[in-house]
Amino acid sequence: MSPLELLQAGPVIPVIVLDDLRDAVPLARALVAGGVRVLEITLRTAVALDAIAAIARAVPEAMVGAGTITRPGDFERAQAAGAQFGVTPGFTPLLAHAARQSAIPLLPGVMTPSEVVAAREAGYAALKLFPAQQAGGIAMLNALSGPFPDVVFCPTGGVHASNAAEYLALPNVACVGGSWLAPRDRVALRDWSAITTIARQAAALPRPGSPRSDS
Repeated sequence: MSPLELLQAGPVIPVIVLDDLRDAVPLARALVAGGVRVLEITLRTAVALDAIAAIARAVPEAMVGAGTITRPGDFERAQAAGAQFGVTPGFTPLLAHAARQSAIPLLPGVMTPSEVVAAREAGYAALKLFPAQQAGGIAMLNALSGPFPDVVFCPTGGVHASNAAEYLALPNVACVGGSWLAPRDRVALRDWSAITTIARQAAALPRPGSPRSDS
């Protein structure tokens, strides 16, 4: 699966922070039941890699990936755990080199036009805009569409249920990323039915924009 195909799999990629390994599989099942199949497990906690491995084994209908990849060695660890894709919050030459050595597709994070240029030079035209709100949000994406007509984005950071549709209406937005699909209070309560409801609402978000298929 290419990064663009990954972004086109659904309107929202949940950004998931897991504190308890026991929550990984039931959370994944709850999200998939709501129609959300692409799951980004951030490498921010001690259980993240084990959570990826557990989901990869027990929920084969999910496409589970590793988020918050910040070091070259993270690619190897994520792939060994069963991750099907990787996501970075930024982009550097070292990360680009490690990504080329890895078998998993990468969604690189960018924030500035210079970073977009660097990522495109490295062969990436499907990018994560992060942190989207701080980078300028919808206004920034509109500004980027002129000089980079061949690039599509997954804005993440400050995107939530009430503004996701505005982002998805942009022609250079293929999907959005957000943590609202797996709120930590609902996960702590193991309220899986509530998370399925949230996922169902997210999966039904319209995507009136038309991401460029040639990217």
